[in-house]
Amino acid sequence: MPTAQILSGYNTQLPIIGEITGLDANARTLDVRTRSGNVFKVHARDSTWFDAVKNLDRLDRRRPRLCAEDASTPCWDNLRVGDIVAVEGIYSRQGEAECYDALAIHELVSHQGYYHFEHTIWWVSQINAMADRWLDNLFGEKSTYIIDDFSALYRTALNIEGLPVEEQGDKQEMATLSRLIYGLSSAYLMTGEERFFQGARAGVEYQREAFRSLSADGRFCFWLHARMRDREGRFDVLECLFADDRGSLPLYEQIYALAGLAQYYRITNDWEILYDIQRTIAAFNMFFADRHDSTRGHDGFFSHIDPVEFSPFASKLQNDPGGPSNQSQKNWNSVGDHLPAYLINLLLALDPLPEIGQGPDAAEFGVELEKFRATCREILDVTADLIARKFPQDGNSYVCERFDRDWNPNYGWGWQQNRGIVGHNLKIAWNLTRVANYYLSEGRQADAKRMFDVALKLGHDMARLGIDQIRSGVFDAVERNPHNGMPVQFAWLNTKDFWQQEQGILAYLIMFGHSAMTDSDGPGNNVASEFLKLGRELLAFWNLYFLDRDRNGVFFRVGDNATPVISSTYGDKGGHSISGYHVFELCYLVHVYHRTYLPREQRHHSGLVLHFRPSTSRFRSINVLPDFLGPDTVEILEVTVDGVGRKVNDPRNFQLPLLEADQGKKVLVRFQQTEKLHKALSPIAIKDKRHF
Repeated sequence: MPTAQILSGYNTQLPIIGEITGLDANARTLDVRTRSGNVFKVHARDSTWFDAVKNLDRLDRRRPRLCAEDASTPCWDNLRVGDIVAVEGIYSRQGEAECYDALAIHELVSHQGYYHFEHTIWWVSQINAMADRWLDNLFGEKSTYIIDDFSALYRTALNIEGLPVEEQGDKQEMATLSRLIYGLSSAYLMTGEERFFQGARAGVEYQREAFRSLSADGRFCFWLHARMRDREGRFDVLECLFADDRGSLPLYEQIYALAGLAQYYRITNDWEILYDIQRTIAAFNMFFADRHDSTRGHDGFFSHIDPVEFSPFASKLQNDPGGPSNQSQKNWNSVGDHLPAYLINLLLALDPLPEIGQGPDAAEFGVELEKFRATCREILDVTADLIARKFPQDGNSYVCERFDRDWNPNYGWGWQQNRGIVGHNLKIAWNLTRVANYYLSEGRQADAKRMFDVALKLGHDMARLGIDQIRSGVFDAVERNPHNGMPVQFAWLNTKDFWQQEQGILAYLIMFGHSAMTDSDGPGNNVASEFLKLGRELLAFWNLYFLDRDRNGVFFRVGDNATPVISSTYGDKGGHSISGYHVFELCYLVHVYHRTYLPREQRHHSGLVLHFRPSTSRFRSINVLPDFLGPDTVEILEVTVDGVGRKVNDPRNFQLPLLEADQGKKVLVRFQQTEKLHKALSPIAIKDKRHF
């Protein structure tokens, strides 16, 4: 039990997540060691509730544990030594006596020995439930969608029930629409459901019709902030209305305009969508990129430009006296958000270049496409390098997030001051690992190592400082230099936000995979195994406490004890800071990372299926690699086009050739862990109980 001195007569509700290190079925006690190293003696009472973690389908998956074949391992009521378990209980102290009484014990491991959230169908079910509810909330009983549906019914602000927030009127923000398109596209990739594809397609059409703003010469594309309505009718708003960015064009909104388009493009190869993406990135490079020193090349992106002068140096960007200045500034969002929001997905679709069908201008189009791919590679190289070099600081566990033009830290900006956002540190660890995997596939071992070394340090630091050591879960904002004598000092409250849990889960899962692949000691090495355990603890916290099972959604924020915070706008399902994005991204990529990296005794349990819908265009191939997973990780097992099998000549070639007749058809691709990776992971695989 914890040894810290606590006031006598103290008791508090305290959920814990940790590893079972001992159990006594007769005494009905568990010893649970949390990440802090404390061991809690958990006392189960007659009234203690036992259940299994539930998904959004609310299915009770608790079944008798298949443990008879291993009688040497203690087993009590489906619990075993070595399992991660979650307990909700009351911690009490009276004098020197202390006790932890369990109110509920949540089993995380299924009767087959797997963690419930690692079963093959878990994340497909979760994304399916959320996508269905989003569409139901917006469009009612409709199952098919056209652009008019989004024009009439899409709303950014939705309350906890998914209904429009009256105070917000019928405001439609572009960035939140794009994020919802990302979510519906991801749901289609995973499920192949026609409803999700039609929703994504109609959303794309509406985004391009309603929010696209082209320069007079057609070279550049900007995206409006919002469409609104007053008593005089509907009107468009170019400049951002959000408090931190008011009166400007913030780059992060333009970046997130591409989130849905890029994910939808991965499915369709629609070159009209690609044309808008190209013109948007041209605007990034013309108006936001800093190329002031030709000897240094591209030096990152400014965070804001003025919507009249289209300059990052405009005096208007200084904002009101006492407010944050966005003049000539660079920050995490302007540099780091390119990678996860659109760039990695775009390169997955363009690298290698898709084959182009015959035509009089095919050669010229191919040259232009090659130039654009080079531009995307440059942005990836520049942003990844800047993140790795400029954001970490010697002597501090958290990255610095705000800078002036010359990369001098800005410790005086608005609410941030000298504070760290734990989720941003984990987001860097996740995305630099993805970049490291990309570099490995390109044969750039030294660059890959440099990226992963930064990710590795951040992963270890956040495991120690950014994650609740008793209850699990990723904290929010902290002081980078605590002045309270403690290792961690919170900027406000010790709350936990949904999107930061996502970053932590994805970071630790992909770092496990990368470590398992590249460490000479194999997947059972201490670094890899610790990252897998961290991922499982955070997944337990997510599935227990962030899922809103009554409304098939998620809670934006929970308190330190995992109680949902629904005051103010935190209970809203949709708003400026929440849409159908992070939760769908989590479902899609956890599914991909689990099926790619998890050790399985039977290789076929590592399979996953993705769905594509090539558009009617001149491309004669489509790239289907699920993510930057590293070399020799997955291969293609099966391809069907409208249900008809297609011969797979090279299972490691992720560029599928297309016939002209394949345009508009449903393409299904089944992937599987490679034999090489499966063999490397098998020593730490959980023994399969069923053979099907």
